Amino acid sequence: MRTKLSQFDFELPKELIAQYPRDARDASRLMIVHRETGEIEHGTFREIIKYFDEGDVLIFNNTKVFPARLYGRKEKTGAKIEVFLLRELNSDARLWDVLVDPARKIRVGNKLYFSDEHDNDVLVAEVVDNTTSRGRTIRFLYDGPDEEFRTELNRLGNTPLPKYINRPAEPIDKERYQTVYAKETGAVAAPTAGLHFTQELLKRLEIKGVNFAELTLHIGLGTFRNIDVEDLSKHKMDAEYFRIDEPAVSIVNEAKRTEKRVCSVGTTVMRSIESAVSAENMLKPVEGWTNKFIYPPYDFHIANAMITNFHLPKSSLIIMIAAFGGYDLIMKAYEEAVKEKYRFFSYGDAMLIL
Repeated sequence: MRTKLSQFDFELPKELIAQYPRDARDASRLMIVHRETGEIEHGTFREIIKYFDEGDVLIFNNTKVFPARLYGRKEKTGAKIEVFLLRELNSDARLWDVLVDPARKIRVGNKLYFSDEHDNDVLVAEVVDNTTSRGRTIRFLYDGPDEEFRTELNRLGNTPLPKYINRPAEPIDKERYQTVYAKETGAVAAPTAGLHFTQELLKRLEIKGVNFAELTLHIGLGTFRNIDVEDLSKHKMDAEYFRIDEPAVSIVNEAKRTEKRVCSVGTTVMRSIESAVSAENMLKPVEGWTNKFIYPPYDFHIANAMITNFHLPKSSLIIMIAAFGGYDLIMKAYEEAVKEKYRFFSYGDAMLIL
């Protein structure tokens, strides 16, 4: 039987989509879902330490979100334009793939101006290509050194909150829409399952003997793209850059060999490790691009536990979670999450699947 998109629809009251983070990262609620027994428990995220022992491994995505949303104006008309930086194509030429809104007003050759809070024009960009209906390629016209250019980009950019958060970015988002272990700049969305960890909680896990492995997957907007086919075997994910190095591989494979718990912190980690499986069903070092789309039925090879947030109906994320936790159990857990008023999406609560 084919897996259909409509199987992953459910009623989600709008007020359950979290608009702000909780006061403390690890104060989020935690739903614990036991796959073997079907039992569902409720707790607080900081209690997650109870479920991990010496030798277990948590795998983190250490990508760092950059302030990808810029507000500018078009030359001559002064029309307001929002530019969302997707990825850098060529750092020497300062070429970027971007989304522009409203797209219909932007043509090849148009210049876009970005000002600071004193209305000084700091950056100018020229549209060099119309790639898709909304997408463009732009070139920043900047003569200074690269470091200076990036400083200005960071200064003018805003935290790229997903559209489901119906407010402009605020100072709090600069810190909270970023994991405490973020290192490698390149994502336009946060690996949100990791937002619940504090330095203190990581230290407590470390003292208990839990090991950490890190990989990098730079999350693009494809994560949030609507799936527009009913037959999931026909859906194509956008490719995202990822890298798994040897130190992470040896930590994870040692835990697998000794039958310890290997926990994927988030869907981006799961996509990465499932894109790097050796012939012996172990993890292998990889650097490249993955467009892996995981949907039921699917045999997972590396992780036997997972931490994730609560996702939107009919999203690629809930589909992956259902593949890992079992369709019936996960849909039942989501029903309970709605009933118990768990908070959903990026700033929402967490689920641990064991």
